[in-house]
Amino acid sequence: MGFDKAIIALKAGKKVVRTGWGGELFIVQVSGDTYQGETISPYLLIKTTEEPAYSMFQPTSCDVLAEDWQLVD
Repeated sequence: MGFDKAIIALKAGKKVVRTGWGGELFIVQVSGDTYQGETISPYLLIKTTEEPAYSMFQPTSCDVLAEDWQLVD
């Protein structure tokens, strides 16, 4: 699927991954967080195989144009 459908899935609370990433990698949307009492805008995290296990995710133009996104169970 394309990133247009992947972002809809992320907003619905699903996990997505690009074909070929393999392992335990996936992207999730985080929303509802606060910092010092202020609401934080939703953001994307990627689960990595490194420590720390999660990192901010900013899709590249290749990610946005890719048609190989998949849902993760």
